[in-house]
This record gives sequence, structure tokens and C-alpha cells, in this order.
Amino acid sequence: MSEQPGMIANRWSDADCAAWVNEAGDDPADRTLAERVYSSRIIGADPDLVMHGGGNTSVKVTRRDLFGDEIRVLHVKGSGWDLDTLRAPGLPGVRLAPLDRLRGLDALSDEAMVNVQRSNLLDSTAPNPSVETLLHAWLPQTFVDHTHATPFLVLANLPDAERVAREIFGDRLAIVPYIMPGFALARAAAEAYAANPDVEGLLLLNHGHFTWGETARESYDKVVGHSNEVARYLGIDGPTSLRVRRPADTGVLADLRGALGEASGADAPMPVLALRNGPDIMAFLDRPDVDDLATRGVASPDHVIRIKGWPLVLSRDDLAGGREGIAAAIDRYRDGYVAFFDRQSRRVGGKTMLAPLPQLAWVAGLGLVGIGATAGAASVAADLGEQNMRVRAAGEDAGGFRPIGEDDLFDMEYWSLEQAKLGKGKPPELAGRIVAITGAAGAIGAATARAFAAKGASVLLLDRDADGLERLHADLGESHASAVLDVTDEGAGTALVAEAVAAFGGLDILVSNAGAATSGALLDLEDRTLRDAFELNFFAHHRLATEAARLMVRQGRGGQILFNLSKQAVNPGRDFGAYGLPKATTMFLMRQLALELGGEGIRVNGINADRIRSGLLTDDFITSRARSRGVDEGTYMAGNLLRREVEARHVAEGFVALALSERTTAHVLTVDGGNIEAALR
Repeated sequence: MSEQPGMIANRWSDADCAAWVNEAGDDPADRTLAERVYSSRIIGADPDLVMHGGGNTSVKVTRRDLFGDEIRVLHVKGSGWDLDTLRAPGLPGVRLAPLDRLRGLDALSDEAMVNVQRSNLLDSTAPNPSVETLLHAWLPQTFVDHTHATPFLVLANLPDAERVAREIFGDRLAIVPYIMPGFALARAAAEAYAANPDVEGLLLLNHGHFTWGETARESYDKVVGHSNEVARYLGIDGPTSLRVRRPADTGVLADLRGALGEASGADAPMPVLALRNGPDIMAFLDRPDVDDLATRGVASPDHVIRIKGWPLVLSRDDLAGGREGIAAAIDRYRDGYVAFFDRQSRRVGGKTMLAPLPQLAWVAGLGLVGIGATAGAASVAADLGEQNMRVRAAGEDAGGFRPIGEDDLFDMEYWSLEQAKLGKGKPPELAGRIVAITGAAGAIGAATARAFAAKGASVLLLDRDADGLERLHADLGESHASAVLDVTDEGAGTALVAEAVAAFGGLDILVSNAGAATSGALLDLEDRTLRDAFELNFFAHHRLATEAARLMVRQGRGGQILFNLSKQAVNPGRDFGAYGLPKATTMFLMRQLALELGGEGIRVNGINADRIRSGLLTDDFITSRARSRGVDEGTYMAGNLLRREVEARHVAEGFVALALSERTTAHVLTVDGGNIEAALR
């Protein structure tokens, strides 16, 4: 298969496929299913074939039921699974015979279809089979693939898509008009195939592409080959580098995030933003027809649940008006969506309006911005938005981008089976909150990062230890971000804000944790040593906190600043003056900022921790101190009222507790197991 520039690469590997198959064991059906899993994953690995839950795959096998009778089973992608991470449980097995019998019906409601599919699952606990299960079932081939390849989305949305498809493929593809997924589409597709059983696949107008084969590779090769034929014919190039360039002005994203939060309601959290500003995107935003293209709908109908039917377009005039100009544009968007809903409600009735706010923004001079309740949702919106931009540009230049109209768009957005893909579970307590943690690669910083991530926060990891950052970031996952930062650099505060805005669109919580202990009697310390200690343990905290606070004030939705203070701030230790003095000053900084920022809704708190295995308390130091006191290491580390060692995770839990304490500010939380000498008075 071709791997020319701009072409979709064929990722098939016989060796990799064999490894999956051999791992499945000796059962022939399980081995065939493993082949299905492998080819599904390489389809899902290419965003130009499917993206974020789009597309589905299936395979038909023979199994034995509990009575030993042979039955035909359709394994088809289940709800909640993405192709790139698919495993066998994500392909629930459905008895094929009852599905075949449904072809004799004149009509079938969505509810009845779902019920039939669920009632014929081999495993009652399996996820719901795809809404396109019947289409897979009624095609006779063993392996069936359904994709939303970028070239096919361009082709499928051309005004004369059928004519162009005939020029490319002749009679090798059957053409199916646009119909919402379900019984009616499955029947239309089956009839199109039956009219010409020699076709290699289906083009679903305004929707996507189906292929099939008796082996997984046969179908996969058609997926890639057909897509590249379309790309060559239409002159579609692959995307250029997707790497995000840091915006020169972070204020626009902060204003956008704050305005979206305000439009959501007084108690609603601000969304997370995902910026994309590669060369293709910036060129698209300079097109003279950009405003017109924004009104045309989406490249594939299922995209509407994640990016809505049209983006928020922020022109240079809107941006010139600052926060007020952005807020006015959001108000116009909301008014337009409400009018759209009202029109459609008169047509269909019985619907409750979804949030009338954008999930995608086109920002002049800045880029494309995905908008979501979490970093993951924002990234999905940005990825789909980027694909939509490519499809719109290529389609318009090739004859016109003409996707489904308003009625069909509404029906898809408000279709219960489509909305079910988003899930309805209660989000974690800190879902969508953006947390920056300095000194993240250290013991306390890493534990704090894990604790906030476990609560659903989007975490920006900051440390000067690049290797430690990389390991922690890999452990937490791609939905978080990291950047090398020396907090003592003069521009560290500005850099922190730029990293937070570029990664997530803003900042909600700063955990100012980085620090280090300098020991030695004050009479013996050089002036430079004491100044360096203040630079790290006070001025860095001041620099980062004030810059973070300025960003929070601009967002206009409050925020939190949390300091790692240490018991040295209230209980000086012999030969630790160079550590205790700046820590005591930082505690006063905490209280001063709480006083000054309370009116902005910004809470400022700190933690007084003691004797944690991090920083100064290395294993060698602990051994030395324990020996000098004539006790074992365990007894030394448990030298508190509770007689138990305090670990980094306990400090992390303290930071999270403060973050969740909505009416607490100017407070120092002690996490030391009980040290009366360090108790606050």
C-alpha cells in the first residue's frame, strides 16, 4: 500500500497480528476475534481513519452455547470503547439469527432495536452493541469495517458526491443516501449491497465508508486503499505538524475561559480549553469564506454531540473588545442556539434543550480551541474540530462542503442513542479544575499530583528535574501536562501562566510546593547562602503566586493558592535558620495574599508538614538522625503524638482537603502526626 506524503499509511503487520491471535489460545472463534481486535486497533490508531469513538468494526464467528449447539455470533464494537484501545470485551457477542429475522420487519423503533440486541447478548453484562449493529449483521462477509476517513468525509459531503464517487471507483462502491443509523439505514445498506454483491464497499453519503472481507486484512486493505484513492483524486494532503505553539498573548484564552464560565452560571466551573494552532489551522482562519463555512454543520453527523453544529467564531473585532467583546460573541452564540432549538422543537417536540454554549471556537489570530468539562473532552473537541476544518477546506475547494442540514443535525444531536455515548455518571469532585504543582517530581509533589488527578483535576507538572517529570507524566497519562521550570528564574511566574494557558486554557489552583532546606548556624552562613535560601523558599513562592493570582483575577471566577510551609515556619530548629526564616515569611505571604485576594474569590491556604521522606530527609539523613538520638529509624520517623510516620501522601491529602474546603482561607493545616511545639497559637 502507498505511503506517499499525504497518503494514509498501511499499518498491517503479519507478525503483530499473529502475536494477538496466538495469545488468544486454541479456540478458533477466540483466535478470529483476536484478529478482529488487532485490525480494529490499527484502524483506530490513525486519526485520519477514525477519531474518538467514531467508526465500528465487527466479525462473525461460530460458537457453542451452553447446550453444545453451534450458533452464529456477531461480535461488534460496544458502546464506550474506542477502536485504538479495543480489547475483546469491547466487542460484545450477539446471537446472529434473531438479528437476521429482523430484516423481515417493515419498521423497528430504536428502543425495540436496542432491546433485541441486548436480549441476545452472550454476556448480559456486556456493553451495548453499536447502533449500527444491524448493518454489520446484514452484510454477509466475516469481517466488516466502518470508518470516517478524512478523504471519505470530504467526498461524502460534496454536492455531487455520487458522481465523483463513480469517477473514482466506477461500480466498486455502492452508494447509500443519508439516513440516521439504525434499522432504516441497515435495511437501505443491505439493499444497496444486494443490488450488486460484487461491490467492495459502501459510501454512506454525509456519513462515511464501509468495507468487508473474509479476513481482517482484506477488509483493512480496502479501508486504506479506498481512502487513498479518494485522497489522490481530490488532491487531499495529510495534516502538517500538530504541535501547539505557545500563544504570545495568554490573555485571550483567559478571557474566553472566564466568559464561558460566567455564561454557564454562577456556580458552574469554567471549562478546560485545548488550543490547536498549527499552520493548517492558521491558514484556514485567514480564509475569506471562514464565516460562511462556520455555519455549514459538521463533517460527520456523530461529531455534533462533541462540537455542536457550529463553532463560536471570534473575529479580530470581537477580540479588540476584550472580555466584553468575547462575552458579547458568546451571548450571540447562545441566542442563535436557543433560536435553533425553538425552531426544531416546533417540528419534533418533546425535547429538553442541552447547554446552549459552544464546544469549539475559531479564534482569529490565535487558533482553534476545543471546549470541554475536562481536559479529555476539550482535547476530543479540538481533534474533531481540526478534522472538520480539513474536511471543510478540502471539500469547499473541491466543489463544495454540503453536510446534513439543520433538521438532520438536530435529530442527531438530540438522539438518545447518540447522547448515551457521553455517559451520565457523576463526575469526580475536581473534574475540570486546572492544578499547577511546582516541585512535582519530588516525593510530596508527585503524591500531590496523583491525589489531584484521582479527583479528576487536570494537572500541570512543573519541576527542573526533566527526567523525573517525564516519568511522572507518563504515569499520570496524556490528559495531563508537564514543563521543565526552575522556580528561581526571574520569569518563572510568567512561564507558569503561559504553560497553564497553553495546556488547558487557564488555572484554578496553584500548589506552590518547590523548596529545599539549607542547614547551618546563622553565624556560620555566608550572606549569599541565606539570600539563595530566600530566593527559593520565599521569593519564588511570591513570584509564582502573584502571577497565578493575576491570571485568576483576569478569569474572574476565583481560584486557590496553596503553599507548602513546613513546621519551621512556627517552630525553629537549631541550625535551620536559613530554611525557617523564608518559610516564616512565606506563611505571612500566605496570610497577606488571603487578605488582599479574598474579595476576588481567591482562597489562599498552606500546609505545615514535618518529618516527611523528601528533600532534606533522605535515607542517609534519617539514619544519621536516628542514630544520634539512639533510636531506630521507624521510631525516629514516628516521633509524634500519634506515633506513626507521616508520609507524602498524607500531605497530598491535606492539599486536596484544602482545595475542597470552599469557605476556608488564610488557614494553615498541620500535617505532622502531632507536634505540640509546632502547634499554631
